[in-house]
Amino acid sequence: MESKFLFAKSLIKEAGLFIKEAMHQDFDIEEKADETDLVTSLDKQCQELMIKAILRAYPDDHFLAEEDDVTHPISDGNVWVLDPIDGTVNFIAQQDHFAIMIAYYEKGIGQFGLILDVMKDVLYSGGGQFDVYANDVKLETYHHRSFKRSLVGVNAQMYLENTNGLREFTKTALGVRVYGGAGISMAQVMSGKLLAYFSHIAPWDYAAASIMGEKLGYCLLTVTGQKADFKNRQKVMFVPKEELSAIQKLVH
Repeated sequence: MESKFLFAKSLIKEAGLFIKEAMHQDFDIEEKADETDLVTSLDKQCQELMIKAILRAYPDDHFLAEEDDVTHPISDGNVWVLDPIDGTVNFIAQQDHFAIMIAYYEKGIGQFGLILDVMKDVLYSGGGQFDVYANDVKLETYHHRSFKRSLVGVNAQMYLENTNGLREFTKTALGVRVYGGAGISMAQVMSGKLLAYFSHIAPWDYAAASIMGEKLGYCLLTVTGQKADFKNRQKVMFVPKEELSAIQKLVH
């Protein structure tokens, strides 16, 4: 597993360099579900780069990825979950605050996850048998702190609609933050800069963080408390296990 983990870290850095070099050139932008659900030609090229590299090294492995309907159950064999650009709207509008994400599963068991904050050049990696690091800094497991001294990351639409009482929960915190990208937001949780994160996202958005978070004392559940299905977009929460019961009294 060590060699596969090192391979994944090398690959995600290669993908990050590809994005940095290509982002200042012309690229195509398409709408998917609506005018805010965008994909670029660089998303697709970056995903293709990663899949080809993995297949050269591990030809029998499978993929669940965001673009081009690449699907495979994470419970079936060795499966890489890929998000070539998480936060595509941020990438297009700001050229910042976006990430590349890789998660690796064997028979449904998460072995490691990686989130690369591309523009800040910070790689969050680990989970499973590996400690979790942000570059060379080992991340600490969660320790209880007051909600009133903590910030919460939220999906803007869920906050506005008070989904499952979410807005009422955030009133118990110091404030809310909306970053527009799941990877960046969940990295903030794992770094201790956010208490929790709530959003409506797909498996490739949460797979990497769910593996790393498990190592650090966090859990990824639907807002109603079930395990995510790794098939569809779902409303999920990434929260400290220690605070789960308190959060569930308000987010119901």
